[in-house]
Amino acid sequence: MSISLNPYLIFDGNTKEAIHFYEKALGAKVIGIMTFGDMPEDPNYSLSDDMKSRVMHGHLQVGEANLMFSDTYEGMPYQPGNSIQMAIHPEDEARAKEIFTALEDGGQVIMPLQKTDWSPLYDGQVKDKFGVTFQVNVAGEQPQY
Repeated sequence: MSISLNPYLIFDGNTKEAIHFYEKALGAKVIGIMTFGDMPEDPNYSLSDDMKSRVMHGHLQVGEANLMFSDTYEGMPYQPGNSIQMAIHPEDEARAKEIFTALEDGGQVIMPLQKTDWSPLYDGQVKDKFGVTFQVNVAGEQPQY
């Protein structure tokens, strides 16, 4: 059973700038940038123009490694330098649930595991008992950036 793991950097509205900075500084390749506005609109929750322009998911390939990015939701607390999460990508839903449950022990669920347009089980976010935030994602069909 395979699991991949990568750093996930969180910014507050300047993720596109950060992606292009790291692309140049690290000699990386931009795999994709998807904004919140690129996603199907939810009629029950409208996004501001600022929120639509924020990056929901950015992906750089740095050599053989992956570096991922996102902006916060507008108005969410943000502290520069305290914005790195670990993204974990098990191959199947059962393993994702096991990992999430184990990390949840003594920790705090930020966002429960759930089905999304791009994954059968995505973006469960949990802060473990040591204060490290993990995102758990089962790869589904890859979105077109």
